[in-house]
Amino acid sequence: MPSHADYCAELVREADRDRYLATLFAPAQHRAALLALYAFNIEISRVRDKAREPIPGEIRLQWWREALSGERAGEAAANPVAAALTEALKRYGFVAPPLVQLIDAHTFDLYDAPMATVGELELYGIQTQSPLLALAAGILGEGAALPETFTLDASVAMATGQVLLDLPRHASRRQLYIPLDVIDRHRVDREDFFAGQATPALRGALGEMRALARHHLAQAGATLRAMPPQVLPAFLPLALLGPMLRHMDRADYEPFRFEPLPAWRRQWLIWRAARNPARMFAV
Repeated sequence: MPSHADYCAELVREADRDRYLATLFAPAQHRAALLALYAFNIEISRVRDKAREPIPGEIRLQWWREALSGERAGEAAANPVAAALTEALKRYGFVAPPLVQLIDAHTFDLYDAPMATVGELELYGIQTQSPLLALAAGILGEGAALPETFTLDASVAMATGQVLLDLPRHASRRQLYIPLDVIDRHRVDREDFFAGQATPALRGALGEMRALARHHLAQAGATLRAMPPQVLPAFLPLALLGPMLRHMDRADYEPFRFEPLPAWRRQWLIWRAARNPARMFAV
């Protein structure tokens, strides 16, 4: 029977291969804790996929809140991800509230209300990504907390890139993560978006989204060049964002049929950034 650590490793390898590869550059003694953290993120991020409807999704998220608070100790011990995460938090002296904040932010995913403003999207990015980056850096730093300012721009850049990647899935669900102020500024017809029509107006809106991701990636570079070298593996997936955005700049870019960078190239980009961290921030 696989251990909790083995279960988390396999889950991350299959569902978030970029972070799995980045974890291989971490010291071996920290990998189990990192993979537990990333496995938890997968479980929360795909609640809508599993629950389909808001109320079952709310119940699943509430279970995780209670598991983190210790109210479901018996059930959490039987869940490989919850058990591994609880052990990691205890080992490194971390507290649960940042992860509860992450859970709360993902409540947005359960409903079809649109993202209203760029500021709202930025806050969503911070709340869903910053706890992961900060705790991963803390694990790599032997429990030493990284200042929140180190993770804010990286969080928004990563979240914005994910919105661009998830465009077809969101359109099929009639979810709108592209902020309404961007949609309205470019006069995008929402029904065209939900129908998967890559109109000139939508392409203009997506260009603005790429500019937003680049802005925050550049800001992250200015901040993270001062990061302790041991926390680097927490941020290595940023190395994929610049190349992905450049690929989306091409004239033949089809936003609803976009092919992510091939696995071999993603692996190479992460390896290259591990050798030269400045490459993570090339926009």
